[in-house]
Amino acid sequence: MNIKVSLILIFITLIFISCKDEANEETLLLYGRASAAYAQGRFEETSSMLEHVRNFSPAVVLRSKALFFSGRGNEAEGLLRRTLRKTPGAGEAALFLARILREQGKEDEARQLAEMMLRNNPQDIRALRLASDLAYERGDIEDAAQLLDRAVEASAETALVFVDRAKLRWTAGNGGGALEDLRRAELLLPWNTSLNKGISDLRTVIDAREALK
Repeated sequence: MNIKVSLILIFITLIFISCKDEANEETLLLYGRASAAYAQGRFEETSSMLEHVRNFSPAVVLRSKALFFSGRGNEAEGLLRRTLRKTPGAGEAALFLARILREQGKEDEARQLAEMMLRNNPQDIRALRLASDLAYERGDIEDAAQLLDRAVEASAETALVFVDRAKLRWTAGNGGGALEDLRRAELLLPWNTSLNKGISDLRTVIDAREALK
């Protein structure tokens, strides 16, 4: 089983746990098949599979993405707006709608959505990057830089999560998993920081020990 399929299955499991009151088992299985089709770039098929799903927001958002990449941006926009009216705090719907609006030249509305996302989650890296891009495009370089500074800080927190998991994996004898987590942590941090260097040194030690097995 490759990494992409594994991640899809994990995501579907999390969706089942958090949204079990919102969708039945049949809908969740359909969503799983549609997610696999989407990951393979079969956007028309994804959209068709989810056409009749109305009350399961992850599926509605996925269909919106598939519609957008199929060249049906107006339909995608309509679905996302309806989702946000029903669930104003739906971050994934807000993010993708903001990206669509940005492409349409509706920067002010896209910025409002990004700001809403950041009020709900000030460390949302995707919203910070989007807000920074929008600030840069309107000529506010200082604001764009400050938003990216916040994104870097949030990335550092995420990197530390990978480091923590790497320690647990190494302790449990999963050297390969530990190395993968440390590589991900390095990618999230500026290369010239002491934390990045420490992670790199730790990865070198584990890599050497793994090679002796």
